[in-house]
Amino acid sequence: MDEANLPDLGFDWGQLLEMLQTKGIDFGINVVIALAIFYLGKMVISLVVRGIRKVMQRQEVDKTLETFVCNLVRMVLLVIVIIAAIGQLGIQTTSFIAIFGAAGLAVGLALQGSLSNFAAGVLIVLFRPYRVGDFIEAAGISGVVEQVQILTTILKTGDNKQIIVPNGQIMDSIITNYSANDKRRVDMVVGVSYDDDLDKVRSTIEELIAAEERVLEEPACTIAVSALADSSVNFVVRPWVKTADYWGVMFDLTEAIKKRFDKEGISFPFPQQDVHLYKADD
Repeated sequence: MDEANLPDLGFDWGQLLEMLQTKGIDFGINVVIALAIFYLGKMVISLVVRGIRKVMQRQEVDKTLETFVCNLVRMVLLVIVIIAAIGQLGIQTTSFIAIFGAAGLAVGLALQGSLSNFAAGVLIVLFRPYRVGDFIEAAGISGVVEQVQILTTILKTGDNKQIIVPNGQIMDSIITNYSANDKRRVDMVVGVSYDDDLDKVRSTIEELIAAEERVLEEPACTIAVSALADSSVNFVVRPWVKTADYWGVMFDLTEAIKKRFDKEGISFPFPQQDVHLYKADD
């Protein structure tokens, strides 16, 4: 801008332009430095989180705890980087932190449910009722745990659906962890006719159990008459298997019992009812 074309207002236009240029240059430099702080800070955060993850993996820390700690560290460091970048622009970070704290309190009151989920997430990490890879049932949902995040747990169902469940709902419900122990008992009920030879039924089931290699020898399998039902004599069959073999043994043993019983002439009775008809006198 040409200083000669500026109106005469009683002060030195040259000094004003020089001051504006200096301030503009200083502000531009501060903007560049603030952006550099932000982007370099994000890079450093990624390196720090990656280092923490490697250390925890080397120490064979639980996957659930690893994911939770890494997410928490990333969030805290990111807030620090943002405040440092804002401070470089000349904004008073003290007042900014006060405003941020007040806003955080207001948001916290509005998001009490989310805070409850956060607290539940902390409890899950501390007490570890389940881990990534476990098959659980909680809050009316069953599936394999894929991720435990700060607010939610991600499950994958048997038909490959992804379900995101708030941690608060999980901690407020009964949690059944089917993967917690390395052994499970397969509970089966086999009904036979009252006319069948019970000793033959028992020996046939014992042969099928002995032929199934996935059934464990200890604890021993229980085969016993459990009920004299309306239409059948019910046997309970309770073999023990490795947790990973549960469904395979359940399905295969059910099919094997049906085929073997057909071959041996052992019947599966259908529900029966006796209907008596009375002729009313005219």
